Amino acid sequence: MAHERIRPWIHRTPVLTSLYFNTRFHAEIYFKAEHLQKTGAFKARGAMNAVMGLAAEAAKRGVVTHSSGNHAQALAWASRIHGVPCTVVMPSNAPDAKRAAVRDYGADIVTCEPTLTSREETVAEIVRQTGKHLIPPYNDERVIAGQGTAALELFEDVADLDVMLAPVGGGGLMSGTAVVARAIGGSAINVVGAEPELAAEARESLRTGIIQPPMPPVTIADGLRTSLGDKTFAHLQQHNVTIITAREESIREALILVYERLKCVVEPSATVTLGALLEQPDLIRGKRVGVILCGGNVDVRQMMK
Repeated sequence: MAHERIRPWIHRTPVLTSLYFNTRFHAEIYFKAEHLQKTGAFKARGAMNAVMGLAAEAAKRGVVTHSSGNHAQALAWASRIHGVPCTVVMPSNAPDAKRAAVRDYGADIVTCEPTLTSREETVAEIVRQTGKHLIPPYNDERVIAGQGTAALELFEDVADLDVMLAPVGGGGLMSGTAVVARAIGGSAINVVGAEPELAAEARESLRTGIIQPPMPPVTIADGLRTSLGDKTFAHLQQHNVTIITAREESIREALILVYERLKCVVEPSATVTLGALLEQPDLIRGKRVGVILCGGNVDVRQMMK
């Protein structure tokens, strides 16, 4: 089981509550503080589960991935702990703070153009030349299983949730969350994914039944600027996930509220769920609600300019 495997290496992050948010939304909201996770995001869970599941020969050759930041840091961290060589393909527009963190964890960085096609082509060439094992950022069952452990802990700490929310980018966290939510809460629990209105690929993919390509990378929620993979798309379909969206102004308002009311340093991707709820508060009125705050990797120096 993924949780038992990775338990010694990860934080069991706390669950936070706020009288302000409970009063404003007329609900009981429980925030899973994954911004306090190792490497600053839930991605540490999936990366560690994938690295620990490698065969000895694959671990010796090393691993490679593509990521704009959080998965990159997580895989570099997990690889360093287990002595596995790691290469990360990062787009040229990846935040400087995340790029620096990847280097600090000891991984090699290869820069590519900021498109999914460029990422995948660059990774494929590295695999061809080096034989390194690909650990995708989200479209991988090992990664999905690891990400789902955040929801598992939340269900263990908070009973009888009516609604479970998580942000959606590539869908790894949302897939793992949905698998756990359905296993524990069954059909009664409302499993909801939130994404920026300017990057609503998951919503459109589920609406059309066809995986939609990434939209232009303009949303402030940089960690969600990607589309679903075939595995994550299948999980969202199978587990009847509802997708809601947030406008940019709502994401920003939610970010300020989390800073002011929860006193938590999170990245914009972590507040897309709350931003969407600001627009659709009736979705959780009178409910017990779990919300995963996915990460806290922000460039503080940039904020101070």
